[in-house]
Amino acid sequence: MRKVLVTGGAGYIASHTCKELAARGFQPIAFDNLCRGHRSAVKWGPLVVGDLQDKDAIRQAIVDHNVEAVLHFAAFAYVEESIAAPGLYFQNNVTGSLNLLDVLAELKIRKLVFSSSCAVYGVPGACPITEDTPTNPINPYGETKLQVERSLAWYGAAHSLDWVALRYFNAAGCDPAGELGELHDPETHLLPLAIRAALGKGPALQIRGTDYPTNDGTAVRDFVHVSDLAEAHVLALDYLDRGGPSGAFNLGTGRGSSIREVMRAIQRYTDCKVPAVEVGRRAGDPPELVADPARANASLAWHPSRSDLHTIVRTAADWEMRH
Repeated sequence: MRKVLVTGGAGYIASHTCKELAARGFQPIAFDNLCRGHRSAVKWGPLVVGDLQDKDAIRQAIVDHNVEAVLHFAAFAYVEESIAAPGLYFQNNVTGSLNLLDVLAELKIRKLVFSSSCAVYGVPGACPITEDTPTNPINPYGETKLQVERSLAWYGAAHSLDWVALRYFNAAGCDPAGELGELHDPETHLLPLAIRAALGKGPALQIRGTDYPTNDGTAVRDFVHVSDLAEAHVLALDYLDRGGPSGAFNLGTGRGSSIREVMRAIQRYTDCKVPAVEVGRRAGDPPELVADPARANASLAWHPSRSDLHTIVRTAADWEMRH
């Protein structure tokens, strides 16, 4: 059984990916400091409690478990927090990643899949967004993701590291079997906030901007089911095993849904109206973020099968109703 180190393995997307790895015959080794992850989400392999600021801990985990490849998720990921505390983000996301890359070079680990983000694009001039769209982050979070991507290219050239950077669009939904879900604190994602509002478990949803140049005035986003994202990481490992060249891939559906469309889908499924208040736009939010996923479709053989809005809402709402 091939051993894969999953940094940040107790987090939302990473824990879903651990489940997918186990289903496909890999042994995931979750490496997480648990400052924002959850021990309860580590179910498909061992948990190593460790921090990417500690090279010895990284080295020990890789050697002890005979790791062959790495899926790198560990990062702070709140945009507004990154603006308020850029140093925290550069130290955690960039320095931690460089420590990991140094250890991989030393131990001659040759394969890495990196959890990147569409935040590297900033406010794109046009949609859909391809991998050739200029990168221009507008917050420290996006900047840290781009700096790690650039570091991967240099480490790859120097140390024969083969890598894939997966630029997610809007991760959403929960494990269809109900074993995993979203447990962010604070929660900033649209789906859980809107569902909790509908169920009376949270405050009214804030609609940030109703005057965008979109069909209904609210922002449009490309929502991707978390289990489809998880599958993409395993396919990226397969791609590297086949000798595919290193590079970045967009993970999206090519379809956008507006905030109001998401609210209507939640109302249809829960039979509960989503209480909402309209507030001003958040600085830097583009009207539309939609991926062109053609490169991932062709090169990774990735075709998201659970990313229709109904499935996303159903799995997210079922999780929230049970928790």
